[in-house]
Amino acid sequence: MRLILILSRGGLAALGCAALLSGEARAQLSGSAALTSDYVWRGSSQTRERPAVQAGVRYAHESGLYASVWGSTVKFKPDNGAYAEFDLAAGWAGKLAPDWALDAYFLRYQYPSTQGHPNWNEVNVAVTWRDRYWLAVGHSNNAMASRTTGTYALLGARHPLGEAWRVEATLARYFLDDAYADSYTHASVGAVWAFKPPFELRLTLHGTDAAARRLFPGMAGTRGEIALQAAF
Repeated sequence: MRLILILSRGGLAALGCAALLSGEARAQLSGSAALTSDYVWRGSSQTRERPAVQAGVRYAHESGLYASVWGSTVKFKPDNGAYAEFDLAAGWAGKLAPDWALDAYFLRYQYPSTQGHPNWNEVNVAVTWRDRYWLAVGHSNNAMASRTTGTYALLGARHPLGEAWRVEATLARYFLDDAYADSYTHASVGAVWAFKPPFELRLTLHGTDAAARRLFPGMAGTRGEIALQAAF
């Protein structure tokens, strides 16, 4: 594992931030950092089940427009030379009603110094109710750099257990028939302990169906992940 902090989640970040600088006094900068035992993305390990260092920065304007960048160390199988992933995003997030919120954004997956053409784009929309339940959908015409379409749909829920604990669960389906002749389902359940704000400890159990194991041999299936994370 390369012990490097990689800033993350917002593509067009420089462009988006420059556009928002005129409202700097009314904008907010936030970020996150994590050290995890495994980087699991949509049910599959992105680090060959090895630890990863992750970090992100988000610049949001009071209008709801934002730009962000999030990054992680990676190690794929088969090896294509990638050592880092940057997720660059630009979008809008805000309230639709007292109990409802929307987040719509363009996402760019970028893998520097990598063999081939692994970079790809995705459009995402997430709707949240009372900050506890959410539906997220992502669509790409170049899913996982396959040059074919893919649509990802996820249902999620979180529930607080007192001041310091909460539980979270997700169920998702990745529709990849055009790209890989096989769609797959995965799910997760986890517990988060906010033992000393802003620090949290997260334990997540992941599971996938047989289709995911066929698509990503040795990298999908049942696995556990533990992470130390912080938001600022």
